[in-house]
Order: sequence, then structure tokens, then C-alpha cells
Amino acid sequence: MAKALNDDIAIRAATPADLRHVLHHRRAMFEEMGYKDRAALEAMEKNAEPFFAARLVDGSYLGWLAVTRAGRVVAGGGVGILAWPAHPRDAKPFRATIFNVYTEPEYRLRGIARRLMEVMIDWCREAGFGVVNLHASDEGLPLYLSMGFEPTRELYLALKESGR
Repeated sequence: MAKALNDDIAIRAATPADLRHVLHHRRAMFEEMGYKDRAALEAMEKNAEPFFAARLVDGSYLGWLAVTRAGRVVAGGGVGILAWPAHPRDAKPFRATIFNVYTEPEYRLRGIARRLMEVMIDWCREAGFGVVNLHASDEGLPLYLSMGFEPTRELYLALKESGR
């Protein structure tokens, strides 16, 4: 069921038929974060396709899309449910992680990403998760902080070049 954002844009659940939109958002997100290595982006997209295709079917990835009245998908994001050991803040043996939050440039600063985030956070609450996490781009960080997300002490070590 679509939830109206305004008269021109509604948020609806993604289906397996929306795989190309999920992949487009993922790739465009990384491109805008500075990843320019075309071969690395193509490999990422190729390897992400079966991951998201299977999970859109089995429900371990739930996506939402912002769609114009004319049917154009202008933004999206999703929640991945990953096997993860229980934690004191969340006793479930799963982790809810937000992925692929992306808005087409000409539709930014209209509250679309905020509304998508609200829908995803509401879904996580209703599903009984105690925590939801995400990795933020520099551009997305102010939105996430304004919604109550807190920085963590998570670190990473690049074991090969980043493709930037």
C-alpha cells in the first residue's frame, strides 16, 4: 500500500520487479560518495544483483520507493535483516540494517529521504527490533543525526584499494 508523501509523490513497498531500481540506487549512492572505478562499480552491481534479487523474494530485504504520480521512481531505501549475534540492546539473533538510501538529485531537499527513513524506522520498531543501524555518507549524516542516530565506535580496515 502506498503512503502519500504529498500530492505528487507516494512511498510504496518495493517488489522483486523493482530490482533494477534497488541496484540503480545502490550504484548511484556509491558513485556520489566518490567511487569512480568503473570496473569496481560494475563488479559490485553484478555481485549485488543476486543478493538483492533473492532477498526481495524471501523478505530479508524490504525496500521502499518514492514514486511520482507519473510512475517515476525518484528515491528509495531498504532494510536488510542479517543474521547477527544477540546484543544487550537487541536480543534478536538478527540485525536490521538500512541500505541504499538514495534520492535523485533533482528531487532532493523535499523531505523524501526523511519520509523514507521514517517508514523504514517505523517498520523496524513494529518488527520488534531494538536497534537499527546504517552507514552514512557525508551528505546523509546530518539527516540521520537529526533523526536520533548516534555515531558508533565501528571501525574498518581496507584490505585492498577502495575503487575511488
